[in-house]
Amino acid sequence: MEKNITIEEIQNFEGKYPKQLWYLFFVEMWERFCFYGMRGVLTIFMVDQLFLKDEDANLQYGAIQAFVYAFTFVGGIFADKVLGFKKSLFFGAIVMILGNLLIAFSPQEMFYYGIAFSIIGTGFFKPNVSSMVGELYKEDDGRRDAGYGMFYAGINVGGLFGGALCVYLGKYYSWQLCFLSAALVMLLGLITFLFTKKYLGPIGDSPLLDLKPSTRKIREIAVYVLSLLSIPFIFIMVKNTDYTDYFMYTIGIIAVTYFSYELIKLGDIKLQKKLFAAFLFVFFYLLFNAIYEQSGGSLSLFAKDNLDSKLLFFTIDPNIINNSSNTFFVVVLSPLIGLLWIWMGKRKIEPNTLIKFGIGFLFLAASFYIFYLTRFFANAKGIASLNVFTFAYLVTTIGELCLGPIGMSIITKLSPKRLFGMMMGLWFLAAAFGQLFAGKLGAEISRSNTGVTLLSKLQSYTEGYYQLAIYSLVAGVILITLSPVIKKLMQEVK
Repeated sequence: MEKNITIEEIQNFEGKYPKQLWYLFFVEMWERFCFYGMRGVLTIFMVDQLFLKDEDANLQYGAIQAFVYAFTFVGGIFADKVLGFKKSLFFGAIVMILGNLLIAFSPQEMFYYGIAFSIIGTGFFKPNVSSMVGELYKEDDGRRDAGYGMFYAGINVGGLFGGALCVYLGKYYSWQLCFLSAALVMLLGLITFLFTKKYLGPIGDSPLLDLKPSTRKIREIAVYVLSLLSIPFIFIMVKNTDYTDYFMYTIGIIAVTYFSYELIKLGDIKLQKKLFAAFLFVFFYLLFNAIYEQSGGSLSLFAKDNLDSKLLFFTIDPNIINNSSNTFFVVVLSPLIGLLWIWMGKRKIEPNTLIKFGIGFLFLAASFYIFYLTRFFANAKGIASLNVFTFAYLVTTIGELCLGPIGMSIITKLSPKRLFGMMMGLWFLAAAFGQLFAGKLGAEISRSNTGVTLLSKLQSYTEGYYQLAIYSLVAGVILITLSPVIKKLMQEVK
């Protein structure tokens, strides 16, 4: 029967992609709808409905997003050690749905409570789909990069529609409908998973199957209870961003210590070198996100006030463009860039993973320089061109596609199988710190605006984007320079 499918049958698939990839694709697609929809409205909602200043909204945004990604590290460990990917994903989806329903019930009063639920839910949901994708392939299967590339492009379909619809519903209809739509699509993702999980065979099963059912059940319940008990704690820290800093720096120290423990525990110098190389990829991913993730913070507020609504021959809300253009370009460009790598590979001129990471930073630098250039395409009131702004996102996306899809893939290649969950969690923890620092950078950009006019805001924000372009350029040059050293650590992995 199909439900008894073995791991060998799954991994010995014919063609380019295993059928299970498409099931996981749809599950993650709905979750991305929910995530990008929420991400795109956070700062707008906090400024317009909770009446926060731009600076405070940036800090709150960074804190919320940091917690979302930080708990993926915790969720990844619990999935590795106790729940397994399937039960972790199921629990996370339920809690995310509850969080969005709370906010939909009363957006102003229940916002932070719902956010606390969503943080826990995402932590258990987010790292596990990516980890299960990695297990669809044998360790030496060259089709893994293509699988992650398709997965990465596909889930952005959900981000595209979520990013546009939630902004549209919130700004032009009601915030209740905005958050309710996020809850409903998350429910669709959960239903999709329930109907397709039998095709995953043993992938994602509990790591404690050798224990007595009663013992295993006690440990699982303990994880659920402890997670829910942490919600008031998260609520307090998200509202006070100083507490967020203390928590994040503490969990960062714990995470690095735990990683070091697992690294030493391996005992094999070759495995240790590869795992340390994976850690370096994680670190540079943190730097990338600190700059890239201005999209939900300062760029969202910039789009709200300083952009016209003319895109080519169309009239469209600038915040819809800010929240959806990146995912649209990912969907369009992913196959093209994938074909470019294949074309270059056949001619033996394809850059290795490290150089691709460095190129990603260079494109990121170019994109923020274009965001800076919007000041030269603005009218006397400080309203800039949406066309130039959108072109900057096109360049940003090219940079993202140079490292995003291959990043998840290289982590699974460099990590022992039993540490997949931890390393995926560490990958998302790097994104958490990136989000935290993105919020702080966005707050500094907002703080630099000492005037009260849109023109002063245009000048201070674009000057901030110029500085971010410089930071990206420096990081890219350093990474490319260090690539021969890191390549030796990676050994046979490419």
